[in-house]
Amino acid sequence: IIASSFIALGLFVVLNILNLEKTVTSLLAGAGLAGLAVGLAFQDPIINTISGILMSVKKSYSIGDLVETNSYFGNIEEISLRFTIIRTFSGQKVVIPNKMVIQSPLTNYSLSGARRIALKCGISYGEDLEKVKEVAIEAIESNIDYDKSREVGFFYEGFGDSSINFVMHIWTDIHSQPNYLQTQSDSIIALKKAFD
Repeated sequence: IIASSFIALGLFVVLNILNLEKTVTSLLAGAGLAGLAVGLAFQDPIINTISGILMSVKKSYSIGDLVETNSYFGNIEEISLRFTIIRTFSGQKVVIPNKMVIQSPLTNYSLSGARRIALKCGISYGEDLEKVKEVAIEAIESNIDYDKSREVGFFYEGFGDSSINFVMHIWTDIHSQPNYLQTQSDSIIALKKAFD
């Protein structure tokens, strides 16, 4: 490399002595443009590789984790030095460059060990609101397998056109999306039966 540098320097000196400054300028400009083009061409692969190395060191997520990033929601299927593959719940494989994963917010639902179901509902204006709260909480506590270390939350949210709206917070340690949706569905059934 050093020998090549001396040869190039010698060539430029000789051309300059022979009053070929324009040739020297053209060569320097060409070398600069070529260097810039090569640098830009390798920019993304290099950044993706560095991002992949950072991801492997940080250990913020691993294969199988349920994540949401770059508007995609699913399980991580593969992590390489240059890209991450997410399998969405509609069955598609999404290949995301690692620099996009590093530079964008990422929610890892598997890391915390807990997920919250926010169950929204409404009750008619004629009902006893305190009784509704009591019945709803009892329905969840008696019929749903939830995280018993956290209380079932019940909060009235506002007045709708034909109902008083509320939300229930139910914590679960379920990570897989199908089981999460099943628990949410079972909660709706339990609530409807209790209200009936």
